[in-house]
Amino acid sequence: MIRRRKKGVVKPSEINCNRGLTTLQDEKKIELLSPSSAAFHKPDFNIHVLAIMGIKNPINDGNSCKGEELKWVRTEVDLDKHIIVPKINPKNTDSPDKFLENYLYNLNETTLDKSRPLWELHALHLELAEDVKGVVIFRIHHSLGDGTSLISLLLALTRKTSDPEALPTIPSQNTPNDNNNNNNIKQIFWRRISALWMIIQLFWNTFRDLLLFIATALFLKDKSPFEKSTRGSSGPRRIVYKILSLDDIKMVKNAMNCTINDVALGITQAGLSRYLSRRYGNDGNHHEDVSGKTKKFLKNILLRSVLLINIRPSGGIQALADMMEKDAEVKWGNSVGFVLLPFTIGLRNNPLDYVKEAKNVVDRKKNSLEAFFTFFMTDITMKLLGSKVANFVSKRINSNITICFSNVAGPLEEVSFYGHPITFLAPSAHGVPHPVLINFQSYSNKMMLVLAVDEHAVPDPHQMCDDIVDSLNLIKTAVKSQLN
Repeated sequence: MIRRRKKGVVKPSEINCNRGLTTLQDEKKIELLSPSSAAFHKPDFNIHVLAIMGIKNPINDGNSCKGEELKWVRTEVDLDKHIIVPKINPKNTDSPDKFLENYLYNLNETTLDKSRPLWELHALHLELAEDVKGVVIFRIHHSLGDGTSLISLLLALTRKTSDPEALPTIPSQNTPNDNNNNNNIKQIFWRRISALWMIIQLFWNTFRDLLLFIATALFLKDKSPFEKSTRGSSGPRRIVYKILSLDDIKMVKNAMNCTINDVALGITQAGLSRYLSRRYGNDGNHHEDVSGKTKKFLKNILLRSVLLINIRPSGGIQALADMMEKDAEVKWGNSVGFVLLPFTIGLRNNPLDYVKEAKNVVDRKKNSLEAFFTFFMTDITMKLLGSKVANFVSKRINSNITICFSNVAGPLEEVSFYGHPITFLAPSAHGVPHPVLINFQSYSNKMMLVLAVDEHAVPDPHQMCDDIVDSLNLIKTAVKSQLN
């Protein structure tokens, strides 16, 4: 049951997302938006985050449906204006999956009302599969928080299915544990040489990345076959998803001594290569000869992604209560920088090469301060030169980049949302200026692959989704044969 307060009102002190926007100059107790949050309200960057949740049991909603500086204002929350339960005619839902896809598509055509708190929840009585008896769509404006903040909020609203009183287990980042206490002079010397070399690489990589960042803002544009529609970010996105096995991804990760993010990026590059090869002359099969024309076409593609990076001093997902503390080291909000991540496109004889290439690129990006510099450059530009200049620079960069990619870790076990066990969790967004948005989200033993695409750029998103899934299977098979 989705619980409601008496008369459907929640006091501002009892919920963190109880802020609306105003342009009035005489409001009391106002709070200016941070530069990052303000950027998410620009016409070409008005991003709404979606969290699509498959619910194991039928939904019991208990609810009836009904040019100046931006500032946050305290307000009361009337749940009747935020919880939406559409009436679904079973006669018009021969394909519940298609109904959900079209519902999300139409939702993309609307925006949240800025005069009230920028979130809403849609409860759909749809039976997608044997273990999915309903769907909940949580829509929240990106200005309220970044991925770390929003997943922390979602986790705070859920409980372990196995223990209804316990919060979900929060994924933690593994830190290297140096148990080597050997103070051999030779080893100390080489460790210091290695540290010096890493510092030199850090400065060089950062310098090179910042030059590419500036070049992208000025003139460097992707050579991409994914052409945007004339409506740009305001156009609706077709959202499709697939459920992958997290165990399969972990098997590849362990065998290749890399990270889950490396595998996700590797199978994405492999899938896009298959998709583009099929669409422009070849059937996408790695084991068949590719025509010279197709090879040349793939080789000439320059495809890059914006990758959002959490720059908080403590990485990983945080407990919401900790983020709300007044003097907390890790705070709620938008604390992200971004890096420009090149995608390697082309058909490889060995599918494992995609993961190796992804690991090499990501490792180099990890040894760079690009994310921190882009965050502070955005902040400084907004404060010193104003929102118009910052918006112009942001628009230039985003118009020259094709893809937005993210990979977020979710709960380690099955959780319930107000007593409803969640079968899957699929994040996405609309209002993104890029024609292709790719999200990976882990949940329990599953990995969700979610695509949100401009249909002008990708008219067959289900095929692209299938190509990424097939690429994982090919890479998994290659790993198994290597191990044997």
